[in-house]
Amino acid sequence: MKWRKSGYRKSYSDKIFDIVNLLVMIILLFIFVWPLWFVVIASFSDPNQVWMGKVVLWPKGFTLISYEELLQYKRIWTGYANTIFYTVVGTLVNLAMTVCGAYPLSRKDFMPRHVVMILLMITMYFSGGLIPTYLVVSKLGLVNTRWAMIIPGAMSVYNMIVTRTYFMNSIPSSLQEAATLDGASSFQYLIRVVLPLSKPILAVIGLYYAVGHWNDFYSALIYIYDDSMLPLQSFLRDILMSTKLTLNNMSGVDMATAAAKAQLAQTLKYSVIIVSTVPVLCIYPFIQKYFVKGVMIGSVKG
Repeated sequence: MKWRKSGYRKSYSDKIFDIVNLLVMIILLFIFVWPLWFVVIASFSDPNQVWMGKVVLWPKGFTLISYEELLQYKRIWTGYANTIFYTVVGTLVNLAMTVCGAYPLSRKDFMPRHVVMILLMITMYFSGGLIPTYLVVSKLGLVNTRWAMIIPGAMSVYNMIVTRTYFMNSIPSSLQEAATLDGASSFQYLIRVVLPLSKPILAVIGLYYAVGHWNDFYSALIYIYDDSMLPLQSFLRDILMSTKLTLNNMSGVDMATAAAKAQLAQTLKYSVIIVSTVPVLCIYPFIQKYFVKGVMIGSVKG
C-alpha cells in the first residue's frame, strides 16, 4: 500500500478483492431475495401466466383473483382474530415468565441459582415427548381451550438464558446497590431499573416469541377441536387441503374448468404465504433499532 497524508490508495489486489466481494454479495442477494420476490409477483399475476412459467421478474396479467378467492372464506377473519390473541397474550406471558426466570438467576445473592440453571438446561436436551405432554395438558383441563396454545410453551429456556446473560453483563451491579440504599425492594428495582434498561433484549426475545405464536399451527392440530378457536395458519392449511381435494374430485368437470381451477390453486399458494407473513413483517421496522442492539449480546465488550 502507498500511504498518503490524507489516507492510503488501494492496491490492485485490494480493488480485485472488492470487485469479487461485491459480485459474490450481489449473487447471494439475488439467490435469497428472488424467491421472496417471486412469491409476491406470482400472487398478483394471472394464474395462467404463472402456470406457464412466464412470470420471472415482474407480474404479468395483474389480477387480485387469488386474494378474492382467499377472502371468500369468512372463517379466515376468525383465524386472524384468534392468531392476534394468541400472539399478543402469548408473547406477554412468555416475556413475563422469561423475566421472572432470568432475573433471580442473574442475582449473585440467589444461592441455588447454579442448581436451578442445571435443572433448566436439562430440559433443553431431554423432552418428555408428545404423548406425556398431551396427558399433562389434558389433566390440567387445557385441551380445547385457548390456553392450550399459550401455557405449554410459556417459557423458552434458551431465551431465558440469553435474557439472564443480558442482565448480568449489561446492567451494572452498582445500580442495585444504589437502589437498595434508596430503599427500593427487589421488585421495585426490577420494574423501575432493570426492565427500562432491557428494552433491546426484550424486543428481540419478544419478536422471537411473537413469530413462534404467529406461525404455530401444530399445537392447534393437537389440542384444539373447536373451529372457533383455531388460528389463522390452521384455516390457511385447510384452504390448501380443500383446494387439493377439489382438484382430485373434478371427474365430471370439463377440461377448461379443471385447468383454470388447477392454475388458480397454484396461485392461491402464493397468496396464502403473503397473507400469513405480511403482518409479521410490518412489526419489524418498529423494533429494528432494538433488534440490532439485542443480537449483539455476547459480543466482545471493551
